[in-house]
Amino acid sequence: MPQVTLASLTTLRLGGPAGAVLNLSDLADWPDAARAISAQEQSGPVVLGHGSNVIAADAGHPGTVVVMNTRGITAKKIDDTTVAVTVQAGHPLTDLVQWAAAERLAGIECLAGIPGTVGAAPVQNAGAYGQQVADTLHSVTVWDWDMASPRTFPAQACRLRYRNSHFKQSPGRWTILTATLHLTRASAAPITYRPLANELGVPVGARPGVPEVTAAVLANRRRRGLLLDPNSPDARQVGSVFLNPRVTAAQVTRWYELGCPVYRDSDGKLRASAGWLLERVGCRPGRSVADGVRCSQRRTLTVTAHGKATAAGFDQALTDLAARVATTTGITLQPEPTRVGRWTVTP
Repeated sequence: MPQVTLASLTTLRLGGPAGAVLNLSDLADWPDAARAISAQEQSGPVVLGHGSNVIAADAGHPGTVVVMNTRGITAKKIDDTTVAVTVQAGHPLTDLVQWAAAERLAGIECLAGIPGTVGAAPVQNAGAYGQQVADTLHSVTVWDWDMASPRTFPAQACRLRYRNSHFKQSPGRWTILTATLHLTRASAAPITYRPLANELGVPVGARPGVPEVTAAVLANRRRRGLLLDPNSPDARQVGSVFLNPRVTAAQVTRWYELGCPVYRDSDGKLRASAGWLLERVGCRPGRSVADGVRCSQRRTLTVTAHGKATAAGFDQALTDLAARVATTTGITLQPEPTRVGRWTVTP
């Protein structure tokens, strides 16, 4: 039987062989599978959903790779307006958002079109258009690899902040099995993102219906090249490759006057536009960045792989881009995708 490669399990389509692959489709099988993995390995396995936010090493991963394919949504009424929605980790986030729109449950409508699974969403505190997972997350059930048992974390213990969480800071310690969100039977949350308000034809602060907002988000993402289309020439990608960077008041004064968009994140921290900064150093949609690596045809911040690209080459391209921005602007860019597998340590 041919060996499974990480390239076949990730949207960037890069990465070498996996030692073993476990496709988990039934959550009831998890405890036995986890104990078998623990008996063979000294640390937790690499766990993938859709592999849409990772760069997998060319050398692959010698141990077990778990692919979360568990699916299922359970809804429980809390009161007249609130519904607790528990979702299995492998369930596609886009499918959950569409289900919520059909049920007219508000709280995640602006997450429409974000690739990946529900289990991956809290790790990155996925968000868009002024909304994020932290807004509605109530709790997560995880497998604790150190304790070899399940645990439940309330949302506060997850330490969700801008594209970050307790889980992202401790990779390999926990595997998310289910997530519970508290959604509301109401109109959508107030629209705070002006391009989305324009898409809907409403003023900022308006509260349209949930299905209308979901449809508008998808339309806006499609227009901006933000939907992951497997048939697109830019299909081999991981979405935005850099986080919008933290900036000081002095940096804001300088770069905002030159046209760089600046905003406050959900933690109240000032952040600049990573895409604008990349364009400042000469990047443009469709422009080559390195051998087999280029900006997507519609968006500078999405960097794509082509031809004989390698994971090492892609990773180095991001390092070089960040260095160019730092040299030109003094602002440090942090890559958004996570590296998985066996990477060579550079002395």
